[in-house]
Amino acid sequence: MKSLVAFFSAGGTTAGLAKKIAGMTGSDLFEIVPEQPYTPEDLDWTNPEARCNREFRSGEDVPVSGQIESLDEYELIFLGFPIWYECAPNIINTFCKAYDWTGKSVALFATSGGSEMGETEAKLMPFMPGAKIVHTQVMPGGGEPKASKETAGNKGGKKHKHGKHK
Repeated sequence: MKSLVAFFSAGGTTAGLAKKIAGMTGSDLFEIVPEQPYTPEDLDWTNPEARCNREFRSGEDVPVSGQIESLDEYELIFLGFPIWYECAPNIINTFCKAYDWTGKSVALFATSGGSEMGETEAKLMPFMPGAKIVHTQVMPGGGEPKASKETAGNKGGKKHKHGKHK
C-alpha cells in the first residue's frame, strides 16, 4: 500500500512531525503551502484582526501553491496540520476540496499548544467525500507519532516539490 504524508505547518512544528511520520512509514511527503505565505503577524491569534482569525471567521478558502500530481496512487494519506480553534485551518479544507478522496484511508494528525481535535474530523469530512478516517491524533508540542511501517505498508517514499506562485 502506497502512502503519503500531506501537511501544513505554520511554524515548523507540524513539519517536523510530518517528516518523522514519513520516515517511520516510508511515505511520500507533500507540504501544503499557501500562495500567500503567513507572516508572524498573520499568525498572532491574540490579535482579532490577524489573518488567521479573519480566515477562521470568514470560512473562505486559502489558495494552495502547488498540487499532488496524482492522489490516485495513494491508498493511505496521513494529513497533518496545527489545530486552530479546535479545527483544521482553512487551507486544509481548500487542499481537500481539490482531490477525489473516494476509497482513501486517512489518518489525521495535528499539533497543538493545548487545544484538542474538537469536531475536526466531522468538519473535514464534507471536503473528503468517500474517505474513511482510520486514525485521529493530537500531539501537543509535536509529540511522538504513533505510526509504523506496518500502518503504511510502504517501504520507500519520495518528497513532492511544491511550486510557489509569485
